Amino acid sequence: MLDKSIPHYNVIMKRSAGIPLPNSALPPGYSFSWYVPGKEEKWAEIEASVGEFDHIEQGLDYFRTEYLPFRDELKRRLLFIRNEDGEEIGTITSWWNLTGGRRDPSVHWFAVKKEYQGIGLGKALVSECLNRLQLLEGDRDIYLHTQTWSYKAIGLYLKTGFEILSHESFAHYNNDYDKAVPILKTVLY
Repeated sequence: MLDKSIPHYNVIMKRSAGIPLPNSALPPGYSFSWYVPGKEEKWAEIEASVGEFDHIEQGLDYFRTEYLPFRDELKRRLLFIRNEDGEEIGTITSWWNLTGGRRDPSVHWFAVKKEYQGIGLGKALVSECLNRLQLLEGDRDIYLHTQTWSYKAIGLYLKTGFEILSHESFAHYNNDYDKAVPILKTVLY
């Protein structure tokens, strides 16, 4: 869940090439599944459940605009976690962003439904995402954009080798380091 009780600032993180990849397994009873056409609503439902979108339709609109033009890429980059009943309850995307003429591997849209948080699903999603990015993009720097509202995810990213960047950025994202770090220090450390 996003914590919207604190100020919102952009945070840019990078995981440098050459760092050993994490290997976190799913807890028993859970499984990974890749995107297949028709799972857009499940993705939007998960993202809306953690506060990334106000409602499912808003998430669907975003998905249709940003991801559906790359349907073949989605099949190998958009990952779900399913519970024992086969319901999708978490997601992450091993994507990329363009920075000028450079294609940067990046983590997009990481979320686990609230009732499933805190049992290791997030660690397993991030681990699988990073492994997939290295497989698809090679051993390169990996970026992500997040925000202070996602400080719990930031804590997980830090444990998997990401660093908060003080000045650098990628794609079109702003870096609010000077405003974000004082807030993060109160909730992370």
